[in-house]
Amino acid sequence: MKVFLTGATGFVGSHVARELAGRGATMRMLVRPTSNLANLEGLPGDTVTGDLLAPETLRSAIAGCDAVMHVAADYRLWVRDPKTMYAANVEGTRGILRIAAEEGVRRVVYTSSVATMGFKSDGTIVDERTPVSLNDMIGHYKRSKYLAEQEAIRAAQGGQQVIVLNPTTPIGPNDLKPTPTGRIIVDFLNGRFPAYVDTGLNLVDVAEVARTHADALERGVPGERYILGGENLTLKQILDKMSAITGLPSPTMKVPHAVAMIFAYFDETITGKLRGKEPRATVEAVRMGRKMMFASSARAERELGFRVVPVYPCLRAAIDWFRAHGYAPPA
Repeated sequence: MKVFLTGATGFVGSHVARELAGRGATMRMLVRPTSNLANLEGLPGDTVTGDLLAPETLRSAIAGCDAVMHVAADYRLWVRDPKTMYAANVEGTRGILRIAAEEGVRRVVYTSSVATMGFKSDGTIVDERTPVSLNDMIGHYKRSKYLAEQEAIRAAQGGQQVIVLNPTTPIGPNDLKPTPTGRIIVDFLNGRFPAYVDTGLNLVDVAEVARTHADALERGVPGERYILGGENLTLKQILDKMSAITGLPSPTMKVPHAVAMIFAYFDETITGKLRGKEPRATVEAVRMGRKMMFASSARAERELGFRVVPVYPCLRAAIDWFRAHGYAPPA
């Protein structure tokens, strides 16, 4: 099978690329001129230089492929110019879907996010059927991913074989940037987590997410969404697990959301707007934290063969990788 893959240099995408390579797929992997290619080391396949901001530059790479795996996204919780995020996540997705249809690509797997689900503040476990709308989306990242997901669903309704996957919070090695979730781990390892807020996440093994991406090329219902998740945990439980793995102290002070919001506002103003750097705390992240992002992967288990596995091993693997690659002091 010949697959055009976006996002192969990133965290989830690199694991998807290795899973596809292990299954014998022939890959054309999208890279940008500025991409860090470290995650592609040892991977068979061709690299194609292009940009989601200019989808037509990808046509020759998509042509002749059996499938498109669109994993890439602009994943930031703070961005100076939101227009670039919508251009990459929404317009880029629309363009890839259009070109795939025009070039007769048989199957498209679109990587959305659990961020598009209708989460509650009371810890209710949500699934793909939980009512949600654009008005429920907090911040530009969530809004852009929701709109991009709607593009994928519309394409499926128009006859394209498009499968939508919604990973929760992937954890594991090779998180180069790191992602906002990876920064939680890095900050903890570097002693920059003196307190916590009352919020919750669903952590999932990135290897299981990658395996199910490859399986989705042949399974699943076009136009349907599939949550790929693992364990539902409060932030305090996650910190306690990292403490058990590393021996480092877990914070004991819980900060009210109102206090966290004040800190985030000043951090965005001083670090973001005045210094032009990405702030450690963002208003968007604090607003998102008011909702417990607890989810069920039952549909993916039934229809895609997805497996919910314990988070401890992949959390340890992430910690070991960050330490080994200089993001934090060695054990």
